[in-house]
Amino acid sequence: MPKSKIDTNPEKIERLLTRGVAEVIDREHLRKQLLSGKQLRVKLGFDPTGGNIHIGRAIALRKLREFQNLGHHAMFLVGDFTAKIGDPSDKLDKRPTLSDSQIKENLKTYKEQVGKIVDLKKADFLFNSKWLSKLTFADILDLQSLFTVDQMLSRRNFADRTKEKKVIGLHELSYPLMQGYDSVPMKADVEIGGSDQLFNLQAGRTIQPHFGLSSQDILTTEMLEGTDGRKMSTSWGNVINIMDEPNDMFGKVMSVKDELVDKYIKLCTDFPESTEALVLATKNPMDKKASLALEIVRMYHGGHLAAKAQEEWVNVFIKGNAPTDIPEVKIDAHAMNLAELLVVTQLAESKTAARRLIEQGGVQINDVKKTDPAETIAIDTGMVVQVGPRRFVKIRRK
Repeated sequence: MPKSKIDTNPEKIERLLTRGVAEVIDREHLRKQLLSGKQLRVKLGFDPTGGNIHIGRAIALRKLREFQNLGHHAMFLVGDFTAKIGDPSDKLDKRPTLSDSQIKENLKTYKEQVGKIVDLKKADFLFNSKWLSKLTFADILDLQSLFTVDQMLSRRNFADRTKEKKVIGLHELSYPLMQGYDSVPMKADVEIGGSDQLFNLQAGRTIQPHFGLSSQDILTTEMLEGTDGRKMSTSWGNVINIMDEPNDMFGKVMSVKDELVDKYIKLCTDFPESTEALVLATKNPMDKKASLALEIVRMYHGGHLAAKAQEEWVNVFIKGNAPTDIPEVKIDAHAMNLAELLVVTQLAESKTAARRLIEQGGVQINDVKKTDPAETIAIDTGMVVQVGPRRFVKIRRK
């Protein structure tokens, strides 16, 4: 891939190193590298443990695009091999192992989603199974010799699990080694990750010199809370996915807790400083949130659909009208339990999420609240299923 012209504008570099950034290691070294005009190889990896990328994870993707905009070489890594273990970072329980078929299913739209943010024509889109699947037992022992058990168990989530006498799988201790080793064949100069990834990113700094490479610099991004104030997590249903439909995305942003709006503006938008200052200075929380929602939908769906989503939200939630266009779902069944119905209609991503929504009183069928996840629902053409204040589907029986 031909080298791009490197932009060494100090203001742009300072913004890259500070906006939405939790920590940089080594900050002064990375700043000098960015100012030098050298093209850096910048790595960001995601494990496809789910099919959707949410705007919390998109913070790191947008940071990768910032490096790319300055002319640096962007490398997006799909952890199709590491996904079989699942990153234990910030997890208080052992993650279930994913099968190859589950990983393949999760990857169906991954490239499309990443391409909404990163210019894939000027980036590498890589899979770590290409090299991790070829490591021998001797190779793995060599990597393991660079670390101690105490180092692994000192990381916060493992320490917490040890205190609570929760199981830690031996395979989980290998995860940082694999992520760190990824930086060797990729020859990464910089690796980006969420702040919960710091231990894994530092593993790369340890492993690279063992293979004759310079230690990569590290940039971690701040973590984003979900719409309910807890950590943004698909399993909790508090996510805003970058593939959400415009109306749904707008409504989800409008449901964000008021005290989180300023943080969302800083972490999830690319407002220029002048616009950001105006929005942040807005005293009316609803107006500020509407500006945020309009911008986020615009980023992922364009200005026209963003304006239509805002118009629809006002129509339904301010004027009290029914949605203009309720999506229709065809179902080939006479009956199914309520939790399954929410999954089939894609109103919930899993039966666990469906049960939670139902038990929280957020589900209605034909304006009647439903509270039993196991209730058998007769499938009739024309019935309307509603989750929360803004998500509707109309059923058509095949």
